[in-house]
Amino acid sequence: MKLTTKLLTTIIGLAGMAGLANGQMSKEAQAAATPDSILKDLMAGNANFAAGNLTKIDMKAERAAVTAGQFPKAVILSCLDSRVPVEMVFDQGFGDLFVGRVAGNVENVDQLGSMEFATKLAGAKVILVLGHSSCGAVKGACDGAKMGNLTELLAKITPAVEAVKGHEAEGRNSKNAKFVAAVVEKNVQMTVADIRKNSEVLTALEKEGKLKIVGGVYDLETGKVSLVK
Repeated sequence: MKLTTKLLTTIIGLAGMAGLANGQMSKEAQAAATPDSILKDLMAGNANFAAGNLTKIDMKAERAAVTAGQFPKAVILSCLDSRVPVEMVFDQGFGDLFVGRVAGNVENVDQLGSMEFATKLAGAKVILVLGHSSCGAVKGACDGAKMGNLTELLAKITPAVEAVKGHEAEGRNSKNAKFVAAVVEKNVQMTVADIRKNSEVLTALEKEGKLKIVGGVYDLETGKVSLVK
């Protein structure tokens, strides 16, 4: 049976009629939130994480609460890197975030479809593309690395490598930390632009003020996320 948008929305709504515990988002709280308030919440959570002050939660209670439904705040498109524990980075709990992960935090049709579900149907108010310092995928793209299916993946980052100018004296490769950092940021910016370019659904939501699409870079050393323009 093919599920229509109306039917999917109904299923999501019925699944989440029960209230959630421990400060988790309810249907009403999600509806009342704005993209700006959600982004502010994410950045405040990151400040907690960087300071080592994660919110203490009752994991058993939260796990039980979300079986009734979900009302996430945001979608995070993160790199695959194991050193970036996304929910912890933003001090979020069960049911707070949709998280998509792929080496180099690049956009593709599967991620776009997931984002459209997460926002248009499930109500998330922010999409945040999260790159990080010393990204292995970016380093591989900087060096023109090739290996099996990884070759095609790194090719998606190559435009960001080419868009960063200069650095010839120090070397346009993974050994040049400043060059790598510039490509990491440019890759995030280009992924944000590609999301807007390739999804009419997400672009329309953003124009209507129902969604904010932003990018950020996570610093492995400090734990801080810096938003990029």
